[in-house]
Amino acid sequence: MKKLFVVFVAVVFYAGITTAQNVEKEKFFDETFIKKTMKNALDWQLHHPNHKLWDWTNGAFYAGVYAAYETLENENIYNAIYAMGEFNNWEPGPRLHHADDHVICQSYIDLYRISGERKMIQPFIEMMEEFMATPYETGDIRKVTWWWCDALFMAPPALIKLGTTLKENKYLELNDKLFRECYDLLYDKEEHLYARDIRYKWNEPEVEIIKEANGKKIFWSRGNGWVMGGLVRVLEELPENWPTRSFYLQNYMEMAERVASLQQEDGLWRASLLDPQSYPGGEASGSGFYVYALAWGINNGLLDKDKYLPVVEKAWVGLNTLIQPDGRVGWVQPIGADPRKNFSAESWEVYGTGAYLLAGSEVIKLER
Repeated sequence: MKKLFVVFVAVVFYAGITTAQNVEKEKFFDETFIKKTMKNALDWQLHHPNHKLWDWTNGAFYAGVYAAYETLENENIYNAIYAMGEFNNWEPGPRLHHADDHVICQSYIDLYRISGERKMIQPFIEMMEEFMATPYETGDIRKVTWWWCDALFMAPPALIKLGTTLKENKYLELNDKLFRECYDLLYDKEEHLYARDIRYKWNEPEVEIIKEANGKKIFWSRGNGWVMGGLVRVLEELPENWPTRSFYLQNYMEMAERVASLQQEDGLWRASLLDPQSYPGGEASGSGFYVYALAWGINNGLLDKDKYLPVVEKAWVGLNTLIQPDGRVGWVQPIGADPRKNFSAESWEVYGTGAYLLAGSEVIKLER
């Protein structure tokens, strides 16, 4: 009898722990919590600006700011985006062919769709006309126009948004051409991941291949996060009957399955996807983009809810452990081209906040 009583007490005790854990988990999915945490992260970042406002870092951040505006329905957020555009004179960055200098135009187009002020998109239109008329000079690493994988977040959504807004297919056709070139150059059809650039492409005869400490291929988490975020934003805008839509959809579905399989026990992804032991800390920006992309797939009926919802839930809880008490998104890997830069709770960057805001904007829509 005494033994049975001890077993009973143990069962009750552990059941109580499980219940408490479930209650703790559920708070992260409460609408009030999500909105408050997004607002805190946004406010902190707006009060701690970094880089030129047209820079790619801020392009990713303001993509998240606009998502926060749609989620929180706060006119002050709209005004913050408008002020950024005014400061930039609604211009892209200065480099004609460089996708990094086009990403900020995503936010310009989003605001143009609300206000109809032509000044918001005219400089980008003029740059794209010059872009299409000017040949791109390639090189040993720069074999195609979009020669690094992060470019697939930077430019494609801007081109697709511009094309669908103006009903000009030439921008969609340009995106098809340049996106496919990058895919053919960098996508690994065995791993269903993108090399950051040709220096990390396996068995590339012209370059010395860099490997991880465990001998595996280097697949950078944030770089692949950029790609998945870019695919989501392309699919969100691309017409259902567009001839190449199935190409983007297949790429997204393959990556979603692979990325989900690489999630770590704490719900997050490591800076190196195939060598997590060498980079033990969960990284906020890559993880944030994965939460965004996978949650979007569930919300739009593309990903099986039974399979992917537990992945997203675990990841969202993990992502929120990286938020610091003042609202700052910590554990963001610094600017770089591969997994090898260290980071900590004190490490932040504007694109880490952008990724978190994008993630929150989709998690809050989940039907659980």
